[in-house]
Amino acid sequence: MRRWHKIVAAVSGLLAIVYVGNASWAFGTPGTPVIVSHLGLEQRFDERGISLYDCKNDRMLPPTHGYLDNTIPSVAKAFELGAGSVNIDIHPTSDGEFVVFHDWTVDCRTNGHGVTRDLPLATLKSFDIGYRLTADGGQTYPFRGKFVGAMPSLDEVLRAFPGRAFTLVIKSKDIHEADLLLAYLRRHHADFARISVFGGDPPVQRLRQLMPHLRASSEQSVKGCLTRYLALGWTGIVPENCRNAIVPVPFNYRKLAWGWPNLFAERLRAVNSQLLLVGIYERHSDKPGMNMVNSDELAALPQDYSGAVFADRMEIIGPAARSRGWVR
Repeated sequence: MRRWHKIVAAVSGLLAIVYVGNASWAFGTPGTPVIVSHLGLEQRFDERGISLYDCKNDRMLPPTHGYLDNTIPSVAKAFELGAGSVNIDIHPTSDGEFVVFHDWTVDCRTNGHGVTRDLPLATLKSFDIGYRLTADGGQTYPFRGKFVGAMPSLDEVLRAFPGRAFTLVIKSKDIHEADLLLAYLRRHHADFARISVFGGDPPVQRLRQLMPHLRASSEQSVKGCLTRYLALGWTGIVPENCRNAIVPVPFNYRKLAWGWPNLFAERLRAVNSQLLLVGIYERHSDKPGMNMVNSDELAALPQDYSGAVFADRMEIIGPAARSRGWVR
């Protein structure tokens, strides 16, 4: 019986050590939370039943503001509303530039035709990027004629917001895009300390090879990171594929992360990574992409939360975050 008591005491002691070693409340003064805006201020779409690659120009919901995603005014408004960082979609062009635009082709939204990356920058900048957007089946086109020439180059965006942080979303799985992007950013003297990258696994792995200290993640690297952290995080170890990375954590799985929230955020921060809380992960969802944190989920976070939050409705999330004292 004494032996059994010793085993119970030893296990209890070990569990207590693991608990205290991963207790966020035992962590000191946390950092400041960051709101990461998805594409700046954007229109909303009915995305049910479509894939990431389907055209959705006629799935737009009735507009509630006059901004379009991935444009300089929309990024400016997101920062004004309290975003600490903005993620933007990028494509290489046929003449060695990079353009900021969501779609793989220009046919869906603009008055042009062709694959985005097969066109030169001057041609892309001549298009009306709101030309085909409609919320009533084509009866009206509320943005037609208002966004001619509004597709910016990546350099224009970075120069418009010096000192601001961006996540560049690579829209392809082309490994060569990593080399093109690094050469472009160096040519334009970009501040790499302010830049993160998310994209397909081949270009992201190439970026991690070429510039190990650049924050770069892919869907595959994130899965590997979270799986290994769930297995090893109780020891305080941060796996290699969680280092120099963006680490998205779904809202409904957040408490599974060892040290959630602020000790986990600090462990990632110490290895040049960022905890990014995203919306609820729905295994069988008919909506594409990564869900964003809504106002109810934001309200459920502790007041001293110190990670980043991924949001797509800055006109709602920004004021809500400001009311909590998270942004000024």
